[in-house]
Amino acid sequence: MGKFKKVCVFCGSNSGYRKIFSDAAFDLGKELVQRKVDLIYGGGSIGLMGLVSQTVYDGGCNVLGVIPKALVSVEISGEAVGEVTIVSDMHERKAEMARRADAFIALPGGYGTMEELLEIISWSQLGIHDKPVGLLNIDGYYDCLLGLFDKGVEEGFIRHSARHIVISAQTAGELIKKMEEYEPLHDKVAPSQSWDVKDCKLAKS
Repeated sequence: MGKFKKVCVFCGSNSGYRKIFSDAAFDLGKELVQRKVDLIYGGGSIGLMGLVSQTVYDGGCNVLGVIPKALVSVEISGEAVGEVTIVSDMHERKAEMARRADAFIALPGGYGTMEELLEIISWSQLGIHDKPVGLLNIDGYYDCLLGLFDKGVEEGFIRHSARHIVISAQTAGELIKKMEEYEPLHDKVAPSQSWDVKDCKLAKS
């Protein structure tokens, strides 16, 4: 049994050109099943989204997909995996996934995956939540992004303590273990109690 009950996974609706990315999505799904962790994700049944969700669902854990109405015909092919909640827009999708999850993991993906990842990192820095945020850095996919974060620290745009918000590893098992050991080190911009927007009350405390 893992530390987390529900993990939100950000990932692409494409599979990428190399099998290593699909293998990583499958491995992450198996790790979640092994720890009896339910999945929150973007609701698609194609690409890496479809693979990780089907793996978790087939393993007997609950799967909840959150998808905007406009993307249902684009990202769901055939039957949906598990339970699907249809929302009005991308903002509501992200807020709903974040509200329900105990932790966040990003697989390789495109603009959408990175946008979801960066927002949830920013929310941690602001003090909106204190949940672990992990990057599954398959074959160095996120090396450039991690390097940009380091450059931000070097140039004075990111505090050194806030750099530790982002947890990264090359395998799902190693990443989840690091996330289970995560303790926030950064000074939050504002305490979670001061954030009055309903959808942003995501902190565990």
